[in-house]
Amino acid sequence: MSKITAIAVKPGKKPIVKKIENTLKSLQNEVGGYIQVVYPWAELVGLVCDEEAKIKGKQLNRALRDDNGKIYDIVAGTFLIVGLDDADFCSLSDANIKKFSEMFKHPEEFIRINGEICALPL
Repeated sequence: MSKITAIAVKPGKKPIVKKIENTLKSLQNEVGGYIQVVYPWAELVGLVCDEEAKIKGKQLNRALRDDNGKIYDIVAGTFLIVGLDDADFCSLSDANIKKFSEMFKHPEEFIRINGEICALPL
């Protein structure tokens, strides 16, 4: 089994770079459930999360924003940022480790103001 370098982002915590086994079981253990992968960025990376995190009532973690900075979704529970290659997950590049560690460096708290959800960095 091979290990990949990924970023783990837990609610209320700063992101950490870690080596994880590139197996379904290991990914499920990291996020605490069945995995879902989304591809919100142009870079060859995937966001791996628990597909049922919101249904399970897991703590809201970080906001996903569009190009204008507007929140379009919030990831609940622990998630991973992993690299992508032709057929599988792979280690993140140094540039992507830097970019996504910076993007998610501040834990967020969420509140509703005038019908809009706002993220407050902690």
